[in-house]
Amino acid sequence: MEFAKMHENPDVLHVGTCPTRSYYLPKAPADEGESSRICSLNGTWSFRYFDSFLDVFPDGSEGDICFDEEDMDEIEVPSCWQNAGYDRHMYTNVRYPIPFDPPYVPDENPCGLYLRRFYMNEDDLKFKTYLNFEGVDSCFYLWINEQFAGYSQVSHSTSEFDISDLLVEGENSVAVLVLKWCDGTYLEDQDKLRMSGIFRDVYLISRPENHIRDYFVKTALNADFTKATVTVETELCGAPEITAELYAPHGELVGSASGAKPVFEIENPLLWNAEDPYQYKLVLRTPEETIEQMVGVSKIEIRAGVLYFNGVKIKLRGVNRHDSDPVTGYTISREQAKRDLFLMKQHNVNAIRTSHYPNAPWFLQLCSEYGFYVIAEADMESHGAATQTGGYGMDEYADVALNPIFDKAILDRIQRSVIRDKNNACVLMWSYGNESGWGPSFEKAGAWVRAYDPSRLTHYENSYYNARGHQNDISSLSVCSRMYAAPEWIDEYFADPKNTLPFVQCEYIHAMGNGPGDAEQYQQQIMKYDGFMGGFVWEWCDHAVYGGTTPDNRDIFRYGGDFGEFPHDGNFCMDGLVYPDRTPHTGLLEYKNVIRPVRAELLDAKTAQIRLTNYRDFTNTDDFLMISWEIQQDGDTMACGVIEDVAIAPHESGVITLNGEIPTQGDVTILLNYSAKKDDSVFFPKGHALGFDQLIVSRAARAEEPLTPGALTVMPDSRTIAVCGPDFRYVFSKTEGVFQSMVKRNEAVITRPMTWNVWRAPTDNDQFIREKWEQAGYNTPMTKVYACDGYVENGVAVITCRLSLAAVYRRPFLTLDCRFEIDAAGRIRAKVDAKRDMERPFLPRFGLRMFLPKAFDTAEYFGYGPYEAYCDKHQASYLGHFAQTADDLFEDYVKPQENGSHFGCASVTVTDGAGAVTVTSPEDVSFNLSHYTQEELTAKKHNYELTESPDVVFCFDYKMSGIGSNSCGPELAKPMQLNAETFTFRFDLAVE
Repeated sequence: MEFAKMHENPDVLHVGTCPTRSYYLPKAPADEGESSRICSLNGTWSFRYFDSFLDVFPDGSEGDICFDEEDMDEIEVPSCWQNAGYDRHMYTNVRYPIPFDPPYVPDENPCGLYLRRFYMNEDDLKFKTYLNFEGVDSCFYLWINEQFAGYSQVSHSTSEFDISDLLVEGENSVAVLVLKWCDGTYLEDQDKLRMSGIFRDVYLISRPENHIRDYFVKTALNADFTKATVTVETELCGAPEITAELYAPHGELVGSASGAKPVFEIENPLLWNAEDPYQYKLVLRTPEETIEQMVGVSKIEIRAGVLYFNGVKIKLRGVNRHDSDPVTGYTISREQAKRDLFLMKQHNVNAIRTSHYPNAPWFLQLCSEYGFYVIAEADMESHGAATQTGGYGMDEYADVALNPIFDKAILDRIQRSVIRDKNNACVLMWSYGNESGWGPSFEKAGAWVRAYDPSRLTHYENSYYNARGHQNDISSLSVCSRMYAAPEWIDEYFADPKNTLPFVQCEYIHAMGNGPGDAEQYQQQIMKYDGFMGGFVWEWCDHAVYGGTTPDNRDIFRYGGDFGEFPHDGNFCMDGLVYPDRTPHTGLLEYKNVIRPVRAELLDAKTAQIRLTNYRDFTNTDDFLMISWEIQQDGDTMACGVIEDVAIAPHESGVITLNGEIPTQGDVTILLNYSAKKDDSVFFPKGHALGFDQLIVSRAARAEEPLTPGALTVMPDSRTIAVCGPDFRYVFSKTEGVFQSMVKRNEAVITRPMTWNVWRAPTDNDQFIREKWEQAGYNTPMTKVYACDGYVENGVAVITCRLSLAAVYRRPFLTLDCRFEIDAAGRIRAKVDAKRDMERPFLPRFGLRMFLPKAFDTAEYFGYGPYEAYCDKHQASYLGHFAQTADDLFEDYVKPQENGSHFGCASVTVTDGAGAVTVTSPEDVSFNLSHYTQEELTAKKHNYELTESPDVVFCFDYKMSGIGSNSCGPELAKPMQLNAETFTFRFDLAVE
């Protein structure tokens, strides 16, 4: 049979497919027992891989395809063929993997031919038989019993074929030719690893001649939410007799109805929301078939620019999520999806954006069951159009959206998303897609969505781009959506009365690597503005391909560029709140506490009164909250207790009083730990941590201990100044301005010379400022000491020096005036006055680096712990006393980078159990203790390539610049930058 290249014809999207319908799996009538009408074709298929579409046809004639199983390989379905060893993986974010020449794709187009045999008996053939593919990337041709049966594209949508007339009694065959690329590839340029194949379930459905083809469950509520109407609109094949029953969430029958449009009235309905996801069960019966559908009753409204859900203002504490796994790729089981959802619930997440395509069709059923608000996104992204001429052109951004050859496809993709998922209670918004600009195609599709389902909100972020002179009509959109809007922009949005739509950050606080660093800043705005609906972190999970383990048993995760592909975007796919294996990043712990359900404010330290505010939208604290509290002074617990009964209505505040006296001196804090009051057998047990607040009552002024005078000698030469005391000898470098050796009690304190420290191994969020840092020479500084002197004054050795830091061929970026005092006990007191060249970028950090013997691997500190903490990323940590090893302090990012620093420290002691090096300061410092140098972390692409230093690396800093989220978000906020023109660093360094 001859057939044209349908995969390069945008007018041919589907051949032989049934019209799109809602997702459901019919059953046999109850009187037939549990017999299923579903026959899974998952399992082992015969498989032949071709490097080119042209190689599929041995005589060059399209359609003359060889179905001979001889010499075919085997492959599991569902799966991605790259994960089975065929072709190669590829990661690209924006750029297309093919030339931009729509609708054409390369002739050297990799393909996979799949073949599976199945059996039909005489009884089977009495039913109509439908063949369903839930997901095939990117398109496929279908043959049943070697007869061409159809074609379909849209990778992440279900394609259903009526194959009844092609089947025979006995053995039958299904053959599927999957192409890596098609004209739909121009509409599927999502930021993800690119994989191919039959990656979702495949099955046969046996159905009677007369059946319900589709249905739309619609719910309506009266003004005071005391009465609900549930209407079922059905579309039929033939004329089946329909009866319907509706059961309440606890199982009792609400009512029954008959006919093609059953209607149910519910008095005092239990409403669905993400905190209490009550669902009714609808049972639709025909004489030969049963369909069950879970139904959530809710009402979504926008009033005066504010989102209301069931009459209540709600906030979205969301994440963006791909179907992704390092071993199985796009192929995700229910168990894998549940693992994601349970982790989200355990970390206070209540909303998901299905970026940037419909997830597996049963995924939204799980979201409805477990309670998540969902932005359901269509399989639509043409971001690569912006790079078609080699740069990044905003005028070109919408070239696909404005191209009329894609009008039909864009409408089809958006319709398929809405129609498939329309009966899921979790769907809050329909999203037209992502990063494709705007054009008439989206306007037509948006008008269809609003007419088809006016009960939900509509969303599309890219609508504000005006391209090629097109005047955008965005009247179909319900919300204003932006990605990574700076806090200043958000303030301006709400200050302008012309902005009447509620605002949502569909992507924000980019979680790549060590990050995000500005979650709390955004959360303050979300709480401040009623019209700020909330945001969705980019993103949930690091995307990678598992590569086994190294000889020393370290996991290998591969990302862009590790497969020899071009183009690629490196580790930009490693941008999640959890690692590929779902181990939480510290960023997830940060986000969890930022979106904690309760927040506290100290009202009166004398009476120990605290105001609590309940940020749950529908649940009283009495139903979920238990509080354990501690009053701490200088890190020691002075009083503690548990409060089990706190009743505060949603969005309201209440006052609790602690049964303990709050000290008035020292470092005084109140730590409130929030935990689950009741056992939740699904997500977490009673006592599960929900978050915490630490209220800082006072921070002690730190008086410097007097130095101990004694008999000291100072011995200068041309290069050094040696200071000798009763049991120590410290040697100061007159060329570097720091100590090059320190020996106490005949033991070396440092194994290498100290260094001034301004560089940090760039985080992923430093990727743009990094270039400026390197241009300034922060990564390769050289020291020039202009003056240096040493003498004894009042029994204390004094070293003064003036120096600068500069890189080769560049002028100095930092000038330091230093005074070091060394007493008879070997304590070093330092005062460093710094002046910066303000034409250079802000500093990554400023401090000193010491190399200690390997045994000095434990840090005892009073500061923010136990997790890594920075000036803008410490909400997961609290102020206290901690003791942790260098291994404990290390955060093992897949792409090595700055990690494990601790902010806000009054003191830190590094010890081997016998000796100790202690740093204290009148002002808080940050520190890092690691087995790796920042040079090693900077140089290596993967964590499994890291080589430990022979020393323990101890960095203590006057300040470390914040983390931010600039890998895709705004520049690091100025208050979080080490950008002062002058500053003074004071510290004491004691050796025991």
